[in-house]
Amino acid sequence: MTVRKPKRTEYIRTHPSPDMQLATGILEDEENRITYIVLPALREGLEGDWRPVLLVTTATQNQELLLWPVPLPNEIGRQNDWVETAREGCQRARTQWIRLAPDMKRGAYRIREAEGDLSEPSWPDKSLAELLNLGFKDRIIDSLDHPLVRRLRGLVR
Repeated sequence: MTVRKPKRTEYIRTHPSPDMQLATGILEDEENRITYIVLPALREGLEGDWRPVLLVTTATQNQELLLWPVPLPNEIGRQNDWVETAREGCQRARTQWIRLAPDMKRGAYRIREAEGDLSEPSWPDKSLAELLNLGFKDRIIDSLDHPLVRRLRGLVR
């Protein structure tokens, strides 16, 4: 189970049940390419470092299971065309196989539908909580003493 956005060459489906998604906050350690979930109580102290997302249970055409962090509007409601088209793709992927192709000229994704008849995804019989445990393991920001938070605050190298 990985936490990542779909690759531009992957066709995906998103789980149709709202019970298989979670609006939350994540913090990305870009240096080490690791995504952490941020507990709500700590978000105020980490303004500007975390971002709001909808973690959506997603399957690729190769039956790889992902938790896709679909961007949500930030605290002031700001969005852009990349975010809007990613969210549109997420919705469409509930019922059809799609892929998100970046269109740099347009500044947004183009949503491409699969032309072939791809089989329905086989969803796991695990709860979202179980999938979150698998996807994030020990990557939870639950204290301002977390090593990544300390590094972001300039307390350690």
